[in-house]
Amino acid sequence: MNKVENQTINAIRILSAEAVQKANSGHPGLPMGAAPMAYALWAKEMRHNPANPQWTNRDRFVLSAGHGSMLLYSMMHLFGYGLTIEDLQGFRQWGSQTPGHPEFGHTPGVEITTGPLGAGFTAGIGMAMAEANLAAKFNREGYPVIDHNTYILVGDGCLMEGISSEAASLAGTLGLGKVITLYDSNRITIEGSTDIAFTEDVAKRFEAYHWHVVEVEDGNDVDAIQEALRQAKAEKERPSLVIVKTEIGYGCPAKQGKASAHGEPLGVDNLKAAKGNLGWPLDKEFHVPDEVYTHMEALSAQGAAKEEEWNRLLAAYREAHPESARELEHFLSGEVDVDALDSEEFWSFEAKPNATRAVSHTVIQRLAAVVPNLFGGSADLAPSTKTIMEGRGDFNKGNPGGMNLHFGVRELAMAGIVNGIAAHGGHKPYAATFFVFSDYMKPMIRLAALMQLPVTYVLTHDSIGVGEDGPTHQPVEQLASLRSIPNLVVFRPADAKEVAAGWYHAMTNGTAPTALVLTRQNIPHYGNTGRDALKGAYVLLDSKGGTPEVILIASGSEVEFAYGAGLRLQDEGVDARVVSMPSMELFEAQTEEYKEKVLPRAVTKRVAVEAGTSFGWHKYTGLDGKIIAIDTFGASAPAKVVYEKFGITTENVYEAAKSL
Repeated sequence: MNKVENQTINAIRILSAEAVQKANSGHPGLPMGAAPMAYALWAKEMRHNPANPQWTNRDRFVLSAGHGSMLLYSMMHLFGYGLTIEDLQGFRQWGSQTPGHPEFGHTPGVEITTGPLGAGFTAGIGMAMAEANLAAKFNREGYPVIDHNTYILVGDGCLMEGISSEAASLAGTLGLGKVITLYDSNRITIEGSTDIAFTEDVAKRFEAYHWHVVEVEDGNDVDAIQEALRQAKAEKERPSLVIVKTEIGYGCPAKQGKASAHGEPLGVDNLKAAKGNLGWPLDKEFHVPDEVYTHMEALSAQGAAKEEEWNRLLAAYREAHPESARELEHFLSGEVDVDALDSEEFWSFEAKPNATRAVSHTVIQRLAAVVPNLFGGSADLAPSTKTIMEGRGDFNKGNPGGMNLHFGVRELAMAGIVNGIAAHGGHKPYAATFFVFSDYMKPMIRLAALMQLPVTYVLTHDSIGVGEDGPTHQPVEQLASLRSIPNLVVFRPADAKEVAAGWYHAMTNGTAPTALVLTRQNIPHYGNTGRDALKGAYVLLDSKGGTPEVILIASGSEVEFAYGAGLRLQDEGVDARVVSMPSMELFEAQTEEYKEKVLPRAVTKRVAVEAGTSFGWHKYTGLDGKIIAIDTFGASAPAKVVYEKFGITTENVYEAAKSL
């Protein structure tokens, strides 16, 4: 390592510590300890172009240990990603480009939102799966147009989290040789030494997962780190873990190697001591030597040259393989064939009762025919969730071009992986399981919503209709839980055409994830459902006069009971309206005029029915309305019996309306 490289590494350390000190908040320890490995990667082995953070064939870098965000921001500043010194000085402040944890879509160059430990590691596995699938589909002999690595930096905490174990096990099974994980092994957490709770042999664990493991004893040895990275890149059949032993807070005499360096500013005096120890000017703040900037400009220019080389390869590929090139561009565009989704065939279904999970299977086959980059699967429940795409092959080590994913019994990792697939670009990912197990997925669903990733979740067996499996498998509070997540569209269809509407929204919306909540049991087919479901709520059975006397509102399977009650009330001369509300979120996005047309404010006599908790429904019933719901857990019995015992029936909806 020469002088300017040493200066650059120390610049990363000092800029990180100074930004944390100025904010009086943050984590200086990881950036100071991990600076050499980050430099070795970004400067010597990672293929990236700071002038174009969206270059398709760039290597991906994921800072899974997102609390060490100043490591990433300092690197991005020095490499010329557009972050200024003023941005670093605004660390963790309102409106800044440098939030406390890296945010996808907020700071150019951030590949995925990280912070919840292990989430970034898992998303990185998803990125590698996306790369492997695209490479298998589009690369031709002499034209490796998709050929990049995914680098992930993890800490001790990331590897303690269960999600990392799930994802690492799957990555080893799939033989994802382009995943290279740098493990910042500083053996410190907030509470102190990792010895108090984490004494396992990480190397042996990952070897058992079928990973290739390399160890670097000195985290300051840039040459040794580079050699380890090269060994990892040479291993094509297994993912690699590069264990780098570092000292947290390196360079600060009073903090180095101590837990106090993890999550608090060094302090003015300790920062000054660190500067002195690292040979940095004591009288200058946020100082970077000119020779460092000159050095980094040269490195950035090398990145631009690599992209230009790839652009020439892509141009030649277009000439040699024009059809494949056009299809690749379509994959990467994120667009779908809306005309195909608007066709009569897409919206046509046999007029008979059916389970919405079964209808969803039909819709998935129709989508697979017109959305070639539909890429997804289930957490070991595909036969039950009905999510296999017929004739499109399974994605595995021997067939990376397959489009059906098998996640194993790993709901949390599954949700994190599809986030990585979506963030990578090139696919329309979906993930499926039983609705009750969305609880295992929720942290990653929340991140998808935060990142505005258009992931689709297929969540079947959606209510007490699960029946005999009992309360452990009967979701009651999950609808309210998912509806509480900002920017998540929860869609619970009432029949086949509403299922088509839910999938239509999921495929054409580009800024939010969609949860399709589907039944196990058969439910009726209605003649007048369809596109209006895209508005979130619509009049399924209208009143005879202008303004209804009573409005019955329901979602999913309970629309049957509202509809039956509405017909009975009308037969008795009560001017009743029935509203199907598959998605509260989509309804709230409509104009005030439309919402007033469907649910006139003047009509206060309202009944809502849903086989879940009543939480959230008061917004639509008001204090004068009634809600027929389940505010307890379910019970084990045949589905019809459970519905009757909990009072989710046409008769109860009718009686509630009559009482109003």
